[in-house]
Amino acid sequence: MKQFSGKVISAKMSKTVVVELERQVKHKLYKKILKRTKKIKAHNEDLSLKEGDLVKVVATRPISKEKHFKVIKKI
Repeated sequence: MKQFSGKVISAKMSKTVVVELERQVKHKLYKKILKRTKKIKAHNEDLSLKEGDLVKVVATRPISKEKHFKVIKKI
């Protein structure tokens, strides 16, 4: 299963947090390192998380229409 670490940017929903994943890619022509971000919704059952926390998420079966990840621990 794929594991990612990211930053919580919203914890306003019940049992759901929005996590921002950041990765670095190299431009094909200019070879410059670029930052790419993606926002995902992750299932958060009983961890008390707030904005700014670093978390580790893992891919799971679809929990709802937009939730395909689950928070496994707070870093």
